[in-house]
Amino acid sequence: MQLSDFDFELPEALIATRPARPRSSARLLVAEGAQITDAVVTDLVEWLRPGDRLVLNDTKVIPARLSGSRARESAQGATEARIEVTLLEPQAEAVVWSALVKPLKKLKIGERVIFSDMLSADLVDKAEGQGLLRFNLTGDDFDAALAEAGAMPLPPYIAAKRAADSQDTEDYQTVWARRSGAVAAPTASLHFDAPLLEALAARGVAFSHVTLHVGAGTFLPVKVEDVTTHKMHAEWGEVTPAAAAEMAATRKAGGRIIPVGTTALRLIESAAAASGEIAAWEGETDIFIYPGFTFRAADALMTNFHLPKSTLMMLVSALMGQETVRNIYAHAVAEKYRFFSYGDASLLIPR
Repeated sequence: MQLSDFDFELPEALIATRPARPRSSARLLVAEGAQITDAVVTDLVEWLRPGDRLVLNDTKVIPARLSGSRARESAQGATEARIEVTLLEPQAEAVVWSALVKPLKKLKIGERVIFSDMLSADLVDKAEGQGLLRFNLTGDDFDAALAEAGAMPLPPYIAAKRAADSQDTEDYQTVWARRSGAVAAPTASLHFDAPLLEALAARGVAFSHVTLHVGAGTFLPVKVEDVTTHKMHAEWGEVTPAAAAEMAATRKAGGRIIPVGTTALRLIESAAAASGEIAAWEGETDIFIYPGFTFRAADALMTNFHLPKSTLMMLVSALMGQETVRNIYAHAVAEKYRFFSYGDASLLIPR
């Protein structure tokens, strides 16, 4: 199974840099096996059945992108360097974070980066392009200072086209975001707003919340040609006993379990991997789903359109079949669907 098997041509003009407004007005490609229908997200009310259950990732994106300055005194006088930081994940001590630091070579261990009047951090270690930063604040004080100084960590393919702004603080967050910790949004969930949730509930569709803190590794490219040898990044997640019981009850009653987004799917498949059925689970998952994978939890998937040669292309190919996914993506390109995080959505229902 080669990396080139998951490649396709994507016109750059189809990469969305802003979301549809309102959220639920985005287009929706529905694939029932090989049968493709063009719709809009509000049509989910017609495509989902009473008794179905949507699984929603309630992670909350933190404003993880910081810009600061490092001052240094030398015999030649004072010098200053701009330092850009993207937080990745907290360490055992909540005050210490692993982070992408650019340019890392301009920061020595022990030096301080000032991000605002309230927020600063010292570099305590560095390796392989990443640094460990010890911040001056913890808890609510850290959260407040980060909210003031930080920006939303837009994906590289958006950040290359424009800087994050205040609108992204709302746009790049789900309406049910609750548990802080992600540095990337579960983007299929960005299509939901209050009116759509109310309409789905009235239809008889149920909801379960799980948590997977999406990491920056979600944007890392696959660098091996034999995709089966790729190693996934690990992300922390939790399926509570209540959520597991809700999904089990839906399955027993004949309803479908439909995760919204690949993050929710990867989490519930991690929870089901050990026992063969969805169970309460907590920990780090590096589950890698590619063709040949046996799905134990998900009956369908709502997801956005993914990067060529990405692990997410492999995941949807595992669910629908490689030839079907090639046809789906060819249709999406021909019909000018908008791609990636702020783009349109698909509802994938395998036969």
